[in-house]
Amino acid sequence: MQKLGLCLFPLLLLCFPLIHGRSLESSGGTADGSEQWGYVEVRPKAYMFWWLYRSPERVENGSSPWPTVLWLQGGPGASGVGIGNFIEIGPLDTDLKPRNWTWLQKADLLFVDNPVGTGFSYVEDDHSFVKTDEEAAADLTTLLKSLYNSNTKLQKGPLFAVAESYGGKFAVTLALSIFKAIKTGELAVNFGGIALGNSWISPEDFVFAWGPLLRDVSRLDINGEANSNSLAEQIKKQIADGQYAEATNSWTQLEFEDSTNSNSVNFYNFLFDSSHEITETTASTARKAMEKYSMQLMKSKPFSQGSIENLMNGVIREKLKIIPKNVSWGGQNQGVFNSLAADFMRPRIHEVDELLSMGVNVTIYNGQLDVICATKGVEAWVQKLKWEGLQDFNNAGRKTIYCANSDITGGFLKSYKNLHFYWILGAGHFVPVEQPCIAQQMVSDVTQSPA
Repeated sequence: MQKLGLCLFPLLLLCFPLIHGRSLESSGGTADGSEQWGYVEVRPKAYMFWWLYRSPERVENGSSPWPTVLWLQGGPGASGVGIGNFIEIGPLDTDLKPRNWTWLQKADLLFVDNPVGTGFSYVEDDHSFVKTDEEAAADLTTLLKSLYNSNTKLQKGPLFAVAESYGGKFAVTLALSIFKAIKTGELAVNFGGIALGNSWISPEDFVFAWGPLLRDVSRLDINGEANSNSLAEQIKKQIADGQYAEATNSWTQLEFEDSTNSNSVNFYNFLFDSSHEITETTASTARKAMEKYSMQLMKSKPFSQGSIENLMNGVIREKLKIIPKNVSWGGQNQGVFNSLAADFMRPRIHEVDELLSMGVNVTIYNGQLDVICATKGVEAWVQKLKWEGLQDFNNAGRKTIYCANSDITGGFLKSYKNLHFYWILGAGHFVPVEQPCIAQQMVSDVTQSPA
C-alpha cells in the first residue's frame, strides 16, 4: 500500500474551461493524473465540488472493466469529500497516512460535496439550497454530465452509487434521474447500480424500530419503549397526512426522548454512550457527534491540526488551490439540512421498487449495531416492496461471509436476481470504519472489481 501514500503538494494542473457556455468553472489535479478535482456550476449560483481518485490497482480488462464508486454521504449536509474520503474509505486517513482498507484498491473513487452548500460546495445565496431529494438528484446528474459526457475513459467502466445514511435517499433518486438522462441521450454513462448502506429510506420504519431495539439491548425499559412507540405513532400519522416538516420536528423530539431514557445511547452504535452533544436537538450537533465517534473508532491520535475542520480548511485547502476565499469547509451544513427539512421524513421505498422493476442492481448493507438506521427498520421497509421477486428473495438462503483469512462470522448475504442484502456483524452506522475488511470485500463483490 506504499504507493497510496499520495504527496500533499504535487505539481498541480489547473484549468478553467467554459462549460455549457454559461460560466467559468475551475478544476485541478495531480501531474500524474491520479487525482482530479473541481467545481461544476450545476445551476446558476450553485457550485458543486468533486474529487476523483484513480486507483493504482487499476486493471484494464474487456470482460470486467474497471469500476468507479460515487460515494454519497448522508446528513443531509455531511461532506463526502471530507468524512467519506478521510474518515471512511479514501486513500489517506485523517493523519494523512495510507489507509490499509481503502476502497481505492477495488475501484476509482469519486467524492462529491452534495447537496450544494455542503463542505466545499457552495451557493451564492440561500435560495439556491435544494429543497427535495429530486432537486439534489438533478444537480448530481448535471455534475455527471460535465464529468462523463466528454471523458471516454470514464465512460468505459461502470459507475456505482454507494451511499451511507441519508445518502441512500439521494442514491435512489439519482439512479432514476440517471436512467432518464441516459434514455434521452443527455448522459453517457455505464450505470452499474446502487448500494444503500444504513440508509434512511423509510423514516417511519426506523422510528418504530428504535423502541423495541433499545429495549432488546437493555437501553430502554418497558416504559421507555412505550414512550418511544407513542411518539413513533405520532410521526406515522404526520407522514400519512403529508406533514413532513412536522414529522421532522417530532423525530427530533423522539431522538431526544430515547437518548434521555437510555442514558445517552449512541445512535450510531448502541454498544457506546453518546457524547453529551447528542442529547441536543440540532442536526449540526448530531453531525459533530458522528464525526467525533468515527474518530474514536479509528483509534487514531488526533492529527496535529486538531480537527477535521482544520485539516480540510488548512493543508487540504492549500493542496486544492481552487476553493474560493469566502468558502469554509463544513460551514453551511445547517442550512442544507434546514432546506431539506420538509423532505427529510419522506420515504423512498417506491423509488427502490421502481429501480428493482427496471432491473437495476440494488444492494442493501447494514451494520448490526446501528440504532438510527437500525436493521429492524431496514427489514421492515424491504417487506413493503411491491417488487415481484420479493417472495423469492425472502425464501432464499443466506450465505455466511468472512473476512479474508478469518473463520469468524463477518456477516450474511442474501440475494435474489438484482436485490442483495448484507447483514454486517460488529458494525454500527459506519460500516467501512467499523468493519473495513468486510466492507472492502463487499464493495469488490458489488462492483465486480477485477482487482
